[in-house]
Amino acid sequence: MITIDFGNRIRELRTKTGLSQEKFALKIGMDRTYYASVESGKRNIALINIQKIANGLGLSISELFYGL
Repeated sequence: MITIDFGNRIRELRTKTGLSQEKFALKIGMDRTYYASVESGKRNIALINIQKIANGLGLSISELFYGL
């Protein structure tokens, strides 16, 4: 399922930055519980929030989705 695959992808990329979910969510201006639910694949995330995550990771949206 795409939400689970996406969640796994952003978890992998976030952990490479060394940031906790809480610190990353704060960095991108997103509620930590919302971000955690995205990482766990429980949310159908809006495009604007996908852009926030990509920007926070220093990636384009296409790079963020690469390999899914």
